[in-house]
Amino acid sequence: MDLYHMKMSGPCQAVRLVAKALNLHLNLINVDLGKEEQLKPEFIKINPQHVIPTLVDDGFILWESRAILAYLCEKYAKEDSLYPRHPQKRAVINQRLYFDMGTLYQRFALHYYPQVLEGKPAPEGTFKQFEDALQFLETFLAQSKYLAGDSLTIADISLLATITTFKVAAGLDLSRYGNIERWYGLVSASVAGHDEICVQGSKQFAPFFINAKQ
Repeated sequence: MDLYHMKMSGPCQAVRLVAKALNLHLNLINVDLGKEEQLKPEFIKINPQHVIPTLVDDGFILWESRAILAYLCEKYAKEDSLYPRHPQKRAVINQRLYFDMGTLYQRFALHYYPQVLEGKPAPEGTFKQFEDALQFLETFLAQSKYLAGDSLTIADISLLATITTFKVAAGLDLSRYGNIERWYGLVSASVAGHDEICVQGSKQFAPFFINAKQ
């Protein structure tokens, strides 16, 4: 199973964490976005959207990290604890995954990526929008031990990679979000590979944020 990835990418890190939890071997193929390797014809042939992570499993090709997490669990998990089959439990997990992709990480990227990738100032008002998204997450975590209930799921693993990017790469102080900090301490200590994959990968990303402003 091939995973086209970049070590400093939070979404790529999430896929690696879930694969590790499922005892799956990934053949890691690095794609350096800084060198525009994602635009090489051979990669576009695999993924015309030319994004990472991209998974190739015996000829089956899939991208978007949260879709990959669900696929790995549905195909390879020996039991359903990480992605329960119960419709309502699964629906909450899916909602949290969509929140991660479409609200939390999206607002982080909207504020920081113009600064760290293009050398431009952040658009006006974007940090406040990002703070609002963090407050939503804080509220979710006031309701349960984990992000989608009382046990660890792929929603926690996806958000763990995201929050590690915020804390380690961007150097954000999240101490005023008590529920996020409590959850982060719990999940970061219990998910195998977090330091090796997320923390070390985020440290590679950190130099890009040196001059970024809130």
